[in-house]
Amino acid sequence: MFPNGSFLIVILKDMYLPNRYASTSEPEGTSLRNLHLLNFRYPSHPLPTSSSTPFIMTISFTLLDALLVVGGLWLAKRLLAKKSVAPLPPGPRGLPLVGNVFDMPKTKAHLTFAKWSEEYNSDIIYVKVLGQPIVILNDAKMTMEMLDKKSSLYSDRPIFRVASEMVGWKDVLVLTPYGTRFRESRRHLHRLMGTKASCENFTDLIETEARKSLRRLLANPDDFRQNIRKTAGAVILMIAYGYKTRDDEDPLISLVDVATNQFSHLTEAGGHIIDVFPALRYVPSWMPGASFHKTIANCKSTLEEMANVPHNFVKRQMAEGTAVPSFTSNNLEGKIVTPEHEDVVKWTAASLYSGGADSTVSALSTFFLAMTLYPEIQKKAQVEIDSVIGSERLPTLADRPYLPYVDAVISEVLRWAPVGPLGVAHRLQEDDVHNGYLIPKGSIVIPNAWKMLHDPKTYKNPERFDPERFMASEGRPAEEDPREYGFGFGRRVCPGLALADMSIFSNVAATLAAFDITKAVDGNGSTIEVVPDFTDGTISLRNPAILRLSGAASSRAQRTPSISSSPTESTMILDPRALYSYDHDLHRYFSVSRICKSTIQQGL
Repeated sequence: MFPNGSFLIVILKDMYLPNRYASTSEPEGTSLRNLHLLNFRYPSHPLPTSSSTPFIMTISFTLLDALLVVGGLWLAKRLLAKKSVAPLPPGPRGLPLVGNVFDMPKTKAHLTFAKWSEEYNSDIIYVKVLGQPIVILNDAKMTMEMLDKKSSLYSDRPIFRVASEMVGWKDVLVLTPYGTRFRESRRHLHRLMGTKASCENFTDLIETEARKSLRRLLANPDDFRQNIRKTAGAVILMIAYGYKTRDDEDPLISLVDVATNQFSHLTEAGGHIIDVFPALRYVPSWMPGASFHKTIANCKSTLEEMANVPHNFVKRQMAEGTAVPSFTSNNLEGKIVTPEHEDVVKWTAASLYSGGADSTVSALSTFFLAMTLYPEIQKKAQVEIDSVIGSERLPTLADRPYLPYVDAVISEVLRWAPVGPLGVAHRLQEDDVHNGYLIPKGSIVIPNAWKMLHDPKTYKNPERFDPERFMASEGRPAEEDPREYGFGFGRRVCPGLALADMSIFSNVAATLAAFDITKAVDGNGSTIEVVPDFTDGTISLRNPAILRLSGAASSRAQRTPSISSSPTESTMILDPRALYSYDHDLHRYFSVSRICKSTIQQGL
């Protein structure tokens, strides 16, 4: 580089150039004949004409020279460059080129990130993986300051090459890039269920499905996970599409179960090798080891069916004049619908029922697990229900203000094992400086919700399951509501939080009123101990746990004839990892939709 800012550019056109010179560009006022940069002397006589003489031997230009110059330019750039306004946050030291790729945890990432916070004495941690900066937030207050108060900077999503681009989850709200389409979908969902007042329209639906859940548990308690999935899915599908689920295994619920399990694994840290090594997406599918192309194609097909099948079901019902009022029908009727508007409606509805059900399923799974581990807490909640409600009926959502301990149990369930330990990452759109640290533009920002909800500065004895922490008493205020940190932040907060909260309360209160939940016993009559464990993924579910339900044996199931009048006791296995069998045949779901038409017309 010369004082006037120009550069000497040397272009080696060929390694063997017997009759041609290397082309150069000469800065104005500079003689190449007197220039010795790179130990390159402009020749004053023709180059040797022997075609066997390498050009590289004709001039004294070596690889070492090149490395020295590149190193010198890099050093000059570092010395002349303006110092960063702030240092990067602390974190594990990475390796050249690959950075911290070998430091990133393969499982239980929230625990590793929490450990780093302690190790580096910092609530904000920085790592870099293959050139991608990643910032981990472990403190609730700091996270709110950044993701909520600075939401205009932090509301974008990372680009998951597989989940977003290759499979298509970018069309679903959870991964939709921040922009016009994102805001339009959010407006639709906010009008539908963004407040407690708007969710009151669904009270009867929620309570009806909670009672159906109790009947299914009495009839078949071994099929535990399918029951809670059906309960959550039935509410969402009716709201989104006016679709009434079947009493047996429902194809749409099975479909969304497969799709959301795929999403959870595709979006977890290091969920797919192409997200780490993007060039692999161009490897031909026929090459050995490239079977991931088939997996990605299957995921894409599942997602498209998840959006198209129920959407087309509603359109067909509307054409026949038999559609039940729903989010989809309300937004497609009585107006000129452009393809763009219909696409937004279709994917907003898919966002509603692909994301809304999992939060409820995860929370209810944790509730049953906690009740097996802490029977004294279960008993205390049941005593409250008995004293407030009596034995003649089941609790309703209207009873919630009078059941503070039951409400506190739910809050502790959400804190003790958050639905999304890490949730879905954010992406920073511009450089930011926070707490004295530089957060570079393009950083992936991961809020460690698990650490925030287990922070002893916020929650006393955080590993202890203690609902009373949320009940204020004289001289002791209630601890912070976990819903503030467990369902997203800023403009990315879960739009269905109010609806999910109502559904969770209705099912928890009804279950406590109707059943005793205890540990199972083996063939010898010995208690089978339960070890709490949770799956990896964006949505956290419980690993298999064995428990026992007792109904009328304790007179609980006799509260209402709509449940049962006969004693029942059974052992059931909770296995949230099991996937339902699913036939990837689009026509199967259309035929099911036609079969269900008459039942949908009948309503609940």
